[in-house]
Order: sequence, then C-alpha cells, then structure tokens
Amino acid sequence: MKKNYKIILATLLLCGGLWSFNVFKKDTSDKDKVLIELLTFVLQQAHYKPTEINDEFSKTMFDSYIESLDPSKRYFLEADITEFKKYRLALDDLMLTSDLSFFDLTYNRLMKRMKESKAIYKEVLDKPFDLNIDEKINTNYDSITYAKSASDLKERWRQQLKYGIVGSIYTAEKLEADNKEKDENYKVKTFAEIEKDAREKSLKNLNDLYDIIDDLERKDWFSIYINSFTETFDPHTQYFAPDDKERFDSSMSGTLEGIGARLQKKNDYVELNELIPGGPAWKSKEIEQGDLILKVGQGAEEPIDIGGMRLDDVVSKIKGKKGTEVRLTVKKVDGTIKVVSLIRDIVELEDTYAKTSVIDFNNKKYGVIHLPKFYINFENTKARDAFKDVALEVERLKEANVDGIIMDLRNNGGGSLQTVVDMVGLFIEKGPVVQVQSSNLRKQVLNDDNIAVQWDKPLVVLVNQYSASASEIFAAAIQDYNRGIVMGSKHTFGKGTVQNMIDLNSLMRKNSLGDMGALKTTIQKFYRIDGGSTQIKGVESDIVLPDRMLYIDTGERDMDKALPWDKIEPTSYKKLNTNFAAVIEASKNRVKQSEQFNLIDENAKMIAERQKNDIENLKYTTYKTQQKQLEDKIAKFKEISKYNNKLTFSSLPYENKLIAADTTYKVKVKDWHTQLSKDVYIEEAVYVLHDLGTLKTTAKTPKKSDKKFLGIF
Repeated sequence: MKKNYKIILATLLLCGGLWSFNVFKKDTSDKDKVLIELLTFVLQQAHYKPTEINDEFSKTMFDSYIESLDPSKRYFLEADITEFKKYRLALDDLMLTSDLSFFDLTYNRLMKRMKESKAIYKEVLDKPFDLNIDEKINTNYDSITYAKSASDLKERWRQQLKYGIVGSIYTAEKLEADNKEKDENYKVKTFAEIEKDAREKSLKNLNDLYDIIDDLERKDWFSIYINSFTETFDPHTQYFAPDDKERFDSSMSGTLEGIGARLQKKNDYVELNELIPGGPAWKSKEIEQGDLILKVGQGAEEPIDIGGMRLDDVVSKIKGKKGTEVRLTVKKVDGTIKVVSLIRDIVELEDTYAKTSVIDFNNKKYGVIHLPKFYINFENTKARDAFKDVALEVERLKEANVDGIIMDLRNNGGGSLQTVVDMVGLFIEKGPVVQVQSSNLRKQVLNDDNIAVQWDKPLVVLVNQYSASASEIFAAAIQDYNRGIVMGSKHTFGKGTVQNMIDLNSLMRKNSLGDMGALKTTIQKFYRIDGGSTQIKGVESDIVLPDRMLYIDTGERDMDKALPWDKIEPTSYKKLNTNFAAVIEASKNRVKQSEQFNLIDENAKMIAERQKNDIENLKYTTYKTQQKQLEDKIAKFKEISKYNNKLTFSSLPYENKLIAADTTYKVKVKDWHTQLSKDVYIEEAVYVLHDLGTLKTTAKTPKKSDKKFLGIF
C-alpha cells in the first residue's frame, strides 16, 4: 500500500504555519496560554471535522469539564455552579483569546471545596451509621441536582458514604461466614465490630485518596480543562501532557507488565475497557469489558476505594511487578459485586499473535484462526505481522484438508490498516477493500492488488461488540463482497476513525517554556466499499447471536460527542453471486432452539434491566435481602460457563512439534482448546460452515497458482 503523502504534506504545511509560535517567557500562565493557542490552531487545521468554536461548543465543553471535576456532585454547591454558568456561553471566546479566568475560578473553588470536604467525611465517619432507617440513594448522579447548602452537601456525603459502608458490611459478613465454615473455632465478629471496621477502612481510603489529591499540581488539573476542550471535537482527540505522553509511549511499546487491561474513566470509578489476550485479567475469565473497578488491594492489604481518583493514579496502583497479587473489587455488568484476585505478569507477545486449531465435526474438518489484533512492525519488515501469519495459517489449514475457516475477530481492537487490506486479499480476487476520507473530503480507495485467492471455500467471520477499527474493515469487506458470513454480536464497536499523534514541540521554532506535550487527533474516517461508514453503526452481523450485552448500547454509540455515521459514494467492486439466505435461516432456527443461547439471552435481559436500576436501599436488612435475591437470580447463569460443545480440537502438525519440545507451550495450547470446547459461538460457527459446504449456489472463485501466492514469504 502506498504511503499517504498528502497527510505528510499537510503536516509540513501545518508546521510552516506554526513557526510564528516563538516563545521566550517561562511563566506558568504564559505556557498555559501558548498551549491553548497552539491546540486551537492545530485542531482547526488538522482535525478531520473541526467543530466550530462557538456558543454550542462552549456549552458542551462547560458541561464536560464540570462533570469531570465533580462527577458525584459532592464538592460544588448549587451557588458555585450558578456562578460558573456565567461562563457557559463564553468558553469559546476564552479559548480563542487564551483567557484563563474561568479555569482559575474553577480550580481555586475546587481546591477550597475539597479542603472543606475533608472535615465533612471525617465527621460523618466518626460515629456509627443507623442502618435501620428505611432510606434510599439515587446512584445515577447525572440525574441529581447540586447541593443547595453546606448542610445539604453534608447529607449527600453521608448517603454516599453509607452506601459504601452497607456494601462493605455485606461483603465482610460473607467473609466471616466463610472463615467460620473453614474453621469451627473461628470467632465471628459482631455486627457492630464489622460496621466499625468498615468505617475505619473507608476513612483510611479517603485519607489515602486525599493524600494523592494533595500531591496533584495545578498543571494536572489544567490537563483536565484542556481535555474538556479537545474531547469536544470527538472522544478520540486527546491532549497528552509531557508525563502522560511518556506513559502512552510506554504502553505502546509492547511490554505490558501488570494485569493486561486497558482502563477508562467512568464517572467516579474506572471501567475495564479492554482485556489484552494472554494477560492475567483475560486468563482469569472472572472479569470482562464493562466491569467497574471500585477498589484496588495489594495482596493481603486492605483494598483502597478508588472513587474520585485520577485514572493515572488508579493505573499505578493496579500495575506492579510480575508475580505480585492485586485484588480488584468490581461491580459486574449484572450489578453484582465481586472480589477478583489476579497475579501480575508480563503479557507475552506470543499470546497476541494469530493461533489456529483444527475442529473435527461430522466427519469433516474445519479451522479456526484466532486473531487478537492486526499487528505489524513498521520498522522491521522481516518481523512477524498479522497478514503473513494468517496467510501461513490458512496454507497450513489447506494442507490439513479443512472444509471451512472461522476468522475469530472477537475482542480484536484493530491495528494496522495495511495489514487488514492485505488480509482481505487472501479471500477475494483483487479489488477495493476500504475507502478513507480526509478532512478535505478527498477520498482514497485502498485496494488489494494481488489477483491470487488463497482461500475460496466457506468462510465465517466471528465478531462481537468489542471488534473494532481494522476488525470492522475486514468484516465489512467480506460482507460487501458476499464472500462469507459475519456472525456474532448485533453489531461491532463502531470506531470508524483514524487518529494521529502530533508532537507539539516539533511545531514550534523557539520555546523556552519546556515540553508542551502531544495531541492525538482524528484525521480520517473509514468507509466501506458500499459507501457506508463503519463509524457508530459498526458492522451489523448477518447472524446475530445473543450475548450478555445484547440489549445494552456499547461501543462508539455510547460515547459522548462521537462523530456521526454518514455515507459517501460507493466504489466499484464485483459482488459474488452467493445466496446465504438458507444458511442464515437455519442458524436462526438453531439459535432459537438452543438452551445455551436462550440462557444467554435471558441473562442479557436481566443485565439490561439491572442497568436501569439507579435506586439502592440503605436499610441494611433490605439491602441484604435484595442482594441475596439478585445472587439467587443470577445463580442459574453460572451454567453458561459450564457448557461443553462436544467438539474435538487439535493442533496442526507444526504446533505438535512445538508442544513436544515445550511443556509450557503445551499447557497454553491445552488451556485454549479447553476454552474453545466451552464456546457456543464457535460451535454455531462450525454449524454454519457445515451448512455453507452443502450450499449449491456458492460461487467459486478461480483457482490461482499457489506458487505465485507463496512468493510473499
């Protein structure tokens, strides 16, 4: 694929336009003003669809910023917000003139309110809570108003702290019962002792949190203000302060030591956004995308409540040396609270590479290729990349005489665009794969130019709601060419945009203010060859299989200020004359009759219903009863993880040699095959492949010389 020289040229022109940023002063406020001026200019010039900085922009930025400062509405008073709102339509003018008055006002007020809140929580936690009062709390903080007075604010703190205490007592009582069951001589703590312990732990957690807050500098809060500005353009446009940029570079280096998860801020807590294949979190199977982290504990130490803590500080507590234990208290997507113990480890690159298994079914063989991401090493063309690895695995499956292939792209967050274009070419004759449009609305069509077709037999692409970016391009191309069947979640993630990292220092001629950080900004948008964007909508499956998130909006459509879906002119391509209707109908009928899929669907409905429940009871006996009822209700869904699809999974010959020579590798392969044997989605994909093999109208592509293809290695 040719390099996009137009982007390079645009960057050079941008640099030329910024040479006027000559900075000599060293005052902090001067640096902040220059940063605002710099970001404003860059975003207007480089962003794919720059938002007009006007009153509407100002309102959106204002709301986002205030929510970021006080998501639980337990710092600011209504009078503060009223005073702040004088600026709600003025932030556009302030940003365009690099005026810091609004930031200074909110920063100073927040520091004052946080200092006052220390006295509040210490007073509230100083005496026992009355847990016999029938009262409720609304945990949807977006729907509540700000406190009108200091006494109202104290009452809000009391309720929120009590809610945490009630949950801690419930967990502690269960732990006490477990200890008694293990040791009949164990002396169970009284309720009063448990309640006191819960308050003392809450007090310690808050003191620790405020110690972290006290260590924050003005620049840390200024980054929040700046990102409220950048993220108003779209959720993937983000400013990285110098320290944050360094951490970002480290995370992209491929060395991941910790639990193997990517996190994002979700109101007062932190959400598990992605599990890295092969990492401790992924291997545990006890946590999943969408779970909220409430507390973090180091080994046997008391867990720390991370409510209100900065994302960077949460990450630093979760990360750690290989072999050490971290305990996460998580709120599952079904509403239950669970403590998960994870042993930190280094996520090995081998676990992120493509891997293959052969499936025996009904006297036929099928292959599944699991691809965690579209990886490539741009600096070393001889290194492994997803295209070369998948091409090799397909060739090996051909040698094993399989009758169909499953491309498993579930949880694949994307990667190299070049790689996915080449990979689509393994399954089609040459032609367009994806359209890319830049901010100047100029369109570039990326083509597969290799006429060779390596695999012309039945193909299924397995996706879920966390298949994103490059995964969506692959699935969309296979679907648009009518080359195979896309099945899985109702739709994929819906990330149809491209980002680029811009080093702000490189855009300035003279600078004595120090490191200005970097900006990650959206520069392009993906479009299918049929003209539709993958943005927001993602790729809708030909066969929808129930999953836990079926009735909940996930992905890009659940993000504030995400760029919209739209459509451009389709490009010219030749669609295969294949009729999948009978196969799709047969699958739908199987799914309707499947006890496993019906159980998953029932679980999904319960989770969606729980998501709507914002009111929690603070009377302990009522809370306890409701939690037990919930646990009893979800107990039946534990059967989902016990499923056995009765399929037989085996390794290819080359892997059998590796297994014989490496016992550690043997264990990894065995674990993966065990997971596959519990996977109802793989099972249904095999059924679909089997049906495709009996379909008489399947169009056959001309066979090409294998020798010509093998020249890529």
